[in-house]
Amino acid sequence: MEETEHVARRLDRMLKNKKIDDESALKYLKRLRSIEMTLEILTKTGVGIIINKIRKESEDPEVATLGKNMIKQWKKLVPDKSDVPTPCTNTVGSTNNGGNGNNKHSPELSTYTGSDDSGPQDAKRSRPSEKKESTEPYGNASRGFFPVHTLTTTDQVRLKAREMLQSALESGNIPSGAYESEFLAIRIESSIYDLFNNTDPKYKQRVRTRVMNLRDPNNPNLRLNVLMGHVSPDKLASMTSEEMASKEMKELREKYTKETIEDHQMAVTGGTETDLLRCGKCKQTKCTYNQVQTRSADEPMTTFVYCNNCGHRWKFC
Repeated sequence: MEETEHVARRLDRMLKNKKIDDESALKYLKRLRSIEMTLEILTKTGVGIIINKIRKESEDPEVATLGKNMIKQWKKLVPDKSDVPTPCTNTVGSTNNGGNGNNKHSPELSTYTGSDDSGPQDAKRSRPSEKKESTEPYGNASRGFFPVHTLTTTDQVRLKAREMLQSALESGNIPSGAYESEFLAIRIESSIYDLFNNTDPKYKQRVRTRVMNLRDPNNPNLRLNVLMGHVSPDKLASMTSEEMASKEMKELREKYTKETIEDHQMAVTGGTETDLLRCGKCKQTKCTYNQVQTRSADEPMTTFVYCNNCGHRWKFC
């Protein structure tokens, strides 16, 4: 498993950098070919999807051929559709506490291995009855490739929360390669529910803040980062308002915090009255100043000045 994950990360890095090193890619494919592959490894690492992308983007015919042959070989690990029940539609319908549900959702075979030129085949797999969500990774996958294997529920409050989250995720343009918004909404809501284990006001407030921040037109990067997998559903569920804020808002908050600290430093120190400093606002020289070490010890101290006449404040080093 570790060897496969290591190779998958290296190949995925090539895809992200949009630069396929054919020689290295071929070496990694040969390493994977020597590993005894299982369905569990394919599911948890997503290596099949990665290799499918590598073989399509590589200009080396040997890489393309080897990748295609490996995918065909790995497809044999997936149970044939005649061996398992026919899946129902992708609807949620078990009890709120994760009881056994009758509805099942089976992903396409490409979930594990991607698709090749021979056409997709259906892989049938029943949804687990336990409360815990599927152990499938939140890894890199193309939009539409990731199965919705999560905790099901009939709780109307939770279902409404999922609708709101999905709508927020779809409130703008969806980039190529993004995760399915339905899958993300279910995972986000399930993670929030796991934090509170009920749908009390705290749960509802947490859902509302996620929806508001995902819809914020001044903070589009949050929604895009969630869609592209840079921010996982679990992470989003537990993020504070400060963490979800846009870069500009974070800088503004930092500025205000710094100014508040500086004002406090001026307040706690009585200061020294002087007529050598002139206020730039009222032009009077009735001022009080004090000096505070706001930077490193080898840097000059910062002088804070307060105009006793008009209340104007300023500073200089």
